[in-house]
Amino acid sequence: MLTSVEGTYRNGRVELTEQPTDVHEGTRVIVTFMRSDEIDLASQGINEAQVKILRSHLATFADDWDSPEMSIYDNYDAAKTKL
Repeated sequence: MLTSVEGTYRNGRVELTEQPTDVHEGTRVIVTFMRSDEIDLASQGINEAQVKILRSHLATFADDWDSPEMSIYDNYDAAKTKL
């Protein structure tokens, strides 16, 4: 039996977004890394019309987001753990 659970890779560890059910401690796993720029919006319940609306709303942030000053947040999680 295969059980799939989504997670995020950070600092050499995989953090699961939810705890799997019926999986015992020590169970072997296979981890598949997905490209973060390839999000299946349809699987999240977002259709093409909603995508266009989201993009238009988020476009107003593009100049700020892409500014050199924002690079301080590129490794926020790693910097936070050093505090």
